[in-house]
Amino acid sequence: MCGEVTCQLKRMKFTCLMMSFGSMRWRVDCGRCTSWKGTCLHQCLEVAGLALMGRYTSLEDLTTKDTAIGLIYFGGYGCRKQSELSECFDVHDAFWEGQIFWGWHNDVHVFDTTTRTWYQPTIKHGLPPQPRAAHSCAVLGNRGYVFGGRVLQTRMNDLHSLNLDTWAWSGKICTNGEKPRDRSWHTLTPITDDRLFLFGGLSSDNVPLSDGWIYVVTTNKWEQLAYLPKNIPRLWHTACLGKEGEVMIFGGSKDDLHFMDTGHCSDLLIFQTQPYSLLRLTLDCIGKNSVLLRDQISWLPSRLRENTVTKITFWSAVNHRQERKAKAEEQERVRVS
Repeated sequence: MCGEVTCQLKRMKFTCLMMSFGSMRWRVDCGRCTSWKGTCLHQCLEVAGLALMGRYTSLEDLTTKDTAIGLIYFGGYGCRKQSELSECFDVHDAFWEGQIFWGWHNDVHVFDTTTRTWYQPTIKHGLPPQPRAAHSCAVLGNRGYVFGGRVLQTRMNDLHSLNLDTWAWSGKICTNGEKPRDRSWHTLTPITDDRLFLFGGLSSDNVPLSDGWIYVVTTNKWEQLAYLPKNIPRLWHTACLGKEGEVMIFGGSKDDLHFMDTGHCSDLLIFQTQPYSLLRLTLDCIGKNSVLLRDQISWLPSRLRENTVTKITFWSAVNHRQERKAKAEEQERVRVS
C-alpha cells in the first residue's frame, strides 16, 4: 500500500522525503521538486531537513489498534506569519519578507493514517529539543529518538527521546563515555530492540562524514564501529535494516552541498552491525563454492536446498558483475595506454 501526502501545516513548507515502514510507504512533498538539480536546488535547501518517525511497523498495526499512529513529524525549517511566532521558533533573519518569517521549529505533528488527517498532540511535560532541521529520528518501542541536526550555523550532537504513549520529552540524554561529533543530514536506524545505528552526515566544519556509531539504550552509551571504511562519506542519504542486521545505505552525496555537488551517489553500501548466523555463513560458503560442491547440494533437505539455490544465484550474479567490472577496467587501461 502506498500513500502520498502533500500538505501545508502552519504555513510550513515541506521538502521531498520518502519513508518506508513495513508495508507502508509515505511521501511528504513540497509539490515543486522533481530533482535536486537546477533551479529547484535553492528552494529545497531552504526547506530541507524535516524528519519522520514511524510509530508502527505493519499494516495490521495501523488498521487494528485504537490508538494507531502512522507518522510522527518533528522539527524542520519553514515559514510562519508574525502572529504565529513563538519561543519554539528560531527566526532565520536572512530569510524574511513582510509578515512572513523563515526559521527552525521543534513542533510535533502526527498524521493519522485512519482518518488521513494531521493533528498536533499536547506535549504534557519534559524539556523539548532545541528547534532544528536536518536531524535524524528513529523509533524503538514506545520512544522516538532525535539526534543532531542544524539551527543557524550550529550543528548538534545531542540525543533526545519522546515517549509516544505519554507525549513527554526526556530532555537531553546525558550519555556515558565518548559520543559522535555534531552533524546534520545523517541517518539513525533501529537495528535491535535497544540499539540505534548512526551513520554519516555533515560536520560543523562542513566535512562529509563516514563514521558509524551504535547507541545502546540499556547502557546509555555510544559505541563507534572502527571497522567501517573511512573513505565513503555520505550525507542526505537513506538507510534501512536488512534481514540479518545489515544496514543498507543508498543515495545521498559525498560532498558538502552548500559549496560543491559533483553528483549524487548511486552505489549501495551494506554495513554489518552484528555477527551473521551460522546458517547465513554456511549458505554463503556453499554459494561461493557451488561448482566445487555441486554433487553434494542434492543431499540437503528440500527447504534448505531452496535457500541454497537462492544463495547460489546471488553469488553467481555478484561474480558476473565483478567480472564485467574487471573487464571494463582492463579495456579502459588498454585504451588509455
